[in-house]
Amino acid sequence: MNILFIEDDTIETMKLHRTVSKLPSKHQITEAKNGEEALRILRSGNNLPNIILLDLNMPRMSGLEFLKILKDDDTFKYLPTIILTTSENRTDLLECYRIGIAGYVIKPLKYEDYEYRLKQVFQYWEINELVKA
Repeated sequence: MNILFIEDDTIETMKLHRTVSKLPSKHQITEAKNGEEALRILRSGNNLPNIILLDLNMPRMSGLEFLKILKDDDTFKYLPTIILTTSENRTDLLECYRIGIAGYVIKPLKYEDYEYRLKQVFQYWEINELVKA
């Protein structure tokens, strides 16, 4: 799968790469440090991602701001976007689903738990029928 990973934290990025390297399937990860950078990547016209993993708490443009722009765009609105965040705020959760996310995963503190959750996410999306814009 082609994955757009939007995350400003270097440790979280390292965790994702470590987890993905252990998976039996190979995935292409494109990184963006914030929503503005992610929009530039999407609008560049290069290969669209199969899924987007999005952090909510980022500088310059929050995950929610990015999500609203993404879902208002006819080209990108069908890209499955999974929130990957530390936020357990119910308001964030409800707002994300209202806008149109495909999932909401809370980053656990223990790496083993993080790895387990991410493996589940990848296994699900590997077999899912994806809509390409």
